[in-house]
Amino acid sequence: MASQTAKEDCKGYAARDPSGVLSPYTFSRRDVREDDVLLDIAYCGVCYADVIWSRNFMGHSKYPLVPGHEITGYVKKVGSKVTKFKPGDRVGVGTYVNSCKECEYCNDKQENYCVKGQIFTYDGIDSDGTVTKGGYSSYIVVGERFCYTIPESYPMELAAPLLCAGITVYSPMMRHNMKRPGKSLGVIGLGGLGHLAVKFGKAFGLKVTVFSTSESKKEEAMTHLGADNFVISSDEQQMNALTKSLDFVLNTASGNIPCDPYLKTLKTGGVLAMVGFPREINISPVALIPEARTITGSVTGGTKQTQEMLEFCAEHKVYPEIEIVPIDYCNEALERMIKKDVKYRFVIDVANSLK
Repeated sequence: MASQTAKEDCKGYAARDPSGVLSPYTFSRRDVREDDVLLDIAYCGVCYADVIWSRNFMGHSKYPLVPGHEITGYVKKVGSKVTKFKPGDRVGVGTYVNSCKECEYCNDKQENYCVKGQIFTYDGIDSDGTVTKGGYSSYIVVGERFCYTIPESYPMELAAPLLCAGITVYSPMMRHNMKRPGKSLGVIGLGGLGHLAVKFGKAFGLKVTVFSTSESKKEEAMTHLGADNFVISSDEQQMNALTKSLDFVLNTASGNIPCDPYLKTLKTGGVLAMVGFPREINISPVALIPEARTITGSVTGGTKQTQEMLEFCAEHKVYPEIEIVPIDYCNEALERMIKKDVKYRFVIDVANSLK
């Protein structure tokens, strides 16, 4: 059976230059190949990566650039060899849409660590030589392997942030065996990633401490999100009171922070995991070596783990806190996100606003 063809024009919003200003843009997607899924996009989360790439902070953005890698939608067409999906199914697409599929990491369904490099959902070069374009658009064509089933009970708009923010905090917690009731978790930062780390921690049965520089976030952290403890990280006395008390600390902040005070809160053998992107990390060996502590990094997760996370969230009712906006609000949403003026994640209602 020949591959079906996606003939319709794709509507979206794109940045044309490093100003990062997004405006309406019409373009063509590739044909639907035998192992592809074409989905009509319903919702797309707004991630800080959308700022980084649309404004060329990394120095290699290819314009016009259509951002968006927290995508949920409905299957419209499938290729002849697709077995997991059929038209009408609820699906998600995350931060990458392809990989080599043959290295040791791909074989282990950890495509995010592909030896040849995973192909990002936007601004990547796909196997057919085209530049990938993201979810600020009406539809997308993605290989079956890189699509996820959204559980029927889970709201589509809430699933979108899980596909980047959610898996980014879930993955290191699973890798370091933190799905163990009674363990203790510290979360640095209470933004899009941090609030989900708190929610996963509570769903895992952990005792959760939130670290923040702002006293104003205490009530939100403890009353609304259910954290067990709230600590002002600049208060030396509060920090010292936590010495050797935590099993795992997750840093979701991207600003430069002193690591030693957080390392000292860890028990012997404890782990400080970095999922934010500070420009540099400064540590003193004395805060690390004598107690056999570890500092590690993590980024997103593989296809198997991402699907498992979605199912866990549906079963345990782990829901991101979101603000839904129309697509013509995308520039304002990005600016507000930069200013941390969102609780806690923007989600674009693509289907009802991109006409």
